[in-house]
Amino acid sequence: MATFVLVHGGGHGGWCYRPVTRLLRAAGHEVYAPTLSGLAERAHLRLADIGLDTHLQDVASLLHYEDLRDVILVGHSYGGMVITGAADLAIDRVGRLVYLDAANPVNGQSLVDVAGPIIEATRPLGEIVDGVELVLLPTEDAGLFYGVTDATDLTWMQARLTSHPWRCFEDKLDLRNEDALSALPQYHIVCTSTLTTRDPALIEDARAAGRLWAIDTGHDLMITEPQAVADALLEIATS
Repeated sequence: MATFVLVHGGGHGGWCYRPVTRLLRAAGHEVYAPTLSGLAERAHLRLADIGLDTHLQDVASLLHYEDLRDVILVGHSYGGMVITGAADLAIDRVGRLVYLDAANPVNGQSLVDVAGPIIEATRPLGEIVDGVELVLLPTEDAGLFYGVTDATDLTWMQARLTSHPWRCFEDKLDLRNEDALSALPQYHIVCTSTLTTRDPALIEDARAAGRLWAIDTGHDLMITEPQAVADALLEIATS
């Protein structure tokens, strides 16, 4: 039995992994899908000082308090920043890292550094609430931004998406265990449409090592193609 910890991306919550979680649990695995501070059912905890470090600690604390070991730590989109930093904080508890159409940062980078114009384009559409700059506002067509087109999925998402503190995207990673972190096996499940935007060397190395899966779907592939995502994760669990 493997232990998965599934970390969501910007504007989402643990809820977005519900279809994948069901499939992994049905296969006999232990699954956690935490919601990061200030989002979804934890939106009422949104404070002005929430940043990337808050989210790293969210995940590292889960690993500690649940006493999880040899975890397969999965991050979607902005969650790639989070799993990288959380693994650095709890290096002895993580066995593998999986980047799910996610940011692949190195030390000293922020999501703005990694994603550039894509994430910066969300800032002019944001707002300031109680002193917190928020982006990825949950507008009626927000699901389309994440590559979701099915009407039922869009309705489900619309009721659950939340705004995201901009500071999380500007904060830079400060890694302390780079050698141990780089020694962890890393896997990449990506959308075919984003392959050309990624570091060619990273992609080729992952492909050569048998650690790359490409799924022809939108960015929120855990919603649009949960079976394909679950199948890839199950394959990783047995690798």
